[in-house]
Amino acid sequence: MTPLDDQLFEAASPVMVLVRPQMGENIGAAARARLNFSCARMRLVAPRDGWPNPKAAAMASGAYPVLDRAGLFEDVAGATADCDYVYATTARGRGLTKPVLTPERAMQEARAMLAAGKRVAVLVGPERAGLENEDVARANAIITVPVNPAFYSLNLAQCVLLVAYEFTRQGIETPPDIMAMAGTDFATGIERTKLGDHFEERLEEAQFFYPADKAEHMRLNLRNMWSRLALTRADVQTLHGMLRQLARAGRRRDE
Repeated sequence: MTPLDDQLFEAASPVMVLVRPQMGENIGAAARARLNFSCARMRLVAPRDGWPNPKAAAMASGAYPVLDRAGLFEDVAGATADCDYVYATTARGRGLTKPVLTPERAMQEARAMLAAGKRVAVLVGPERAGLENEDVARANAIITVPVNPAFYSLNLAQCVLLVAYEFTRQGIETPPDIMAMAGTDFATGIERTKLGDHFEERLEEAQFFYPADKAEHMRLNLRNMWSRLALTRADVQTLHGMLRQLARAGRRRDE
């Protein structure tokens, strides 16, 4: 194992417990989802096709450290014996009195508990029907994803990914909105002004500003439009070139 792998397993994150998973491919996909979001610890409870599983390794697409260190247990009690708090993922009503949380809220709680030195686990049920009531009964709280009530079944790996994403998202400072500039800069005020002048010149030639009593308001709307657009210098140059080409084409037609 590399030092980076070791750091991932030493980092505080919830343990994902796959309860009686049926398909090796889903185990591999779950491992891949975990590593996508730097959550490496995973445990398996009685996988149907045994363990290790070559189909899981093939589907993991490089997330082999998660599979290599996945703990293997006979039952949920053993897999969660060292955990202080356990969440069960389910979309169905269970007739059990427990807190029901969204993934976002659950992972907020999990972060606080982990920061206090607690161990947290998340149970994910088998593909066919999800967790049994006996499994859910061992959990302290339930995580339910707000999905389409007419079709609430999530693939095992999808569920793992949602929880891992919410946990990691809350621990990083990623701007919610950025502009990838692709090697250029935003147009300056004077560049936008000159573009507006150029447009007005061409539109005047085309007798766009009609009737005369509305012309000034039309020009104002155009200026307001230029100020709203996040134009780059390359955008401005392209628009100038388009206007010049349109003007040349118009002159050729008039000859």
